[in-house]
Amino acid sequence: MSDAPKKVVLAYSGGLDTSIILKWLQTEYGCEVITFTADLGQGEELEPARAKAELLGIAPDNIHIEDLREEFVRDFVFPMFRANALYEGLYLLGTSIARPLISKRLVELAHQHGADAVAHGATGKGNDQVRFELSAYALDPAIKVIAPWREWDLTSRTKLLEFAEANQIPIAKDKRGEAPFSVDANLLHTSSEGKALENPAEAAPDHVYQRTVNPEDAPDQPEFVEITFEKGDAVAIDGQALSPATILTRLNALGGRHGIGRLDFVENRFVGMKSRGIYETPGGTILLEAHRGIEQITLDSGSGHLKDSLMPRYAELIYNGFWFSPEREMLQAAIDRSQEHVTGTVRLKLYKGLATCVGRWSDHSLYSEAHVTFEDDAGAYDQKDAAGFIRLNALRLKLVANRNARTR
Repeated sequence: MSDAPKKVVLAYSGGLDTSIILKWLQTEYGCEVITFTADLGQGEELEPARAKAELLGIAPDNIHIEDLREEFVRDFVFPMFRANALYEGLYLLGTSIARPLISKRLVELAHQHGADAVAHGATGKGNDQVRFELSAYALDPAIKVIAPWREWDLTSRTKLLEFAEANQIPIAKDKRGEAPFSVDANLLHTSSEGKALENPAEAAPDHVYQRTVNPEDAPDQPEFVEITFEKGDAVAIDGQALSPATILTRLNALGGRHGIGRLDFVENRFVGMKSRGIYETPGGTILLEAHRGIEQITLDSGSGHLKDSLMPRYAELIYNGFWFSPEREMLQAAIDRSQEHVTGTVRLKLYKGLATCVGRWSDHSLYSEAHVTFEDDAGAYDQKDAAGFIRLNALRLKLVANRNARTR
């Protein structure tokens, strides 16, 4: 093929599917392959991916395994949490927010190696293909993106296994049957979907949950934790300053122990179909509750309400793969401006699947006990002012009511 890529950077997990993709790229295009494996906190040992790549003929200098946990949380998760982003009011976007970082490194490695293409293992039915490719094209308009699942004829598990065996690709014994469901994981969440979970009328079996205990089996005594924020980002737990990834790791442990952050969700994919997924976001659920708690006393109502109105659009942009779009960056600038005084500490109660804000304090607080007290406010607020306020706001309603009475 005259337009066949000469050198491709592959997003490589070391699993069966991406190993098949690696070999397919070599046999289909006769190209050189560079593998990239990102440690985003998925909780798996990644060195086997290096050995697997070497077994498949990849030169050591062409194998990249990188610990991106701090960058992931600092530059992607935390900015998203400043917005309190929830897709369709429920989903904390754990898969969505990882894809732009992976794409960014794929493109950077392509430039480093002089590659003319990048490749991913996302299927043609899901959102990830869109996220990977929109991000790649935003960062390098000239890059070629190869999506084997949209191109090859390996359309069944049987054909995949036959290809693997024909090309001496090791197959784990549990891969010879149909997997009960597929899992994506990173430091923010786990996502499980497909197979046993495809019928939304059937409750998910408990073994699907990997990071959280069943809330019913969680400790019978609550646990309390204090999270400190600076300009909208968590910086300390219980007074101990920690890095972004360490904070999320610690909150995951706390949330998992108390069964916090489970979600059974039927979402609308960007490509048009509905999909049922089981999500676990223990640390993120605690972080969201804490962030909203500190905003309650540090963010004025105008900024807070406007920010809440922007959030669904912001969340949708991330879900749909537009992290590197001008509109997401515009919204981010507004969101970040709102966070300049979102500094202080929140105390949360963790108990039986719930994270509840029970206290918040800040040197930047807008809360005035003198104004809100039911006791003598010593002249801080003149209650007579409310009468004029109500009259002015009622004027429009009175005029509408009189007009309606005249025209009935």
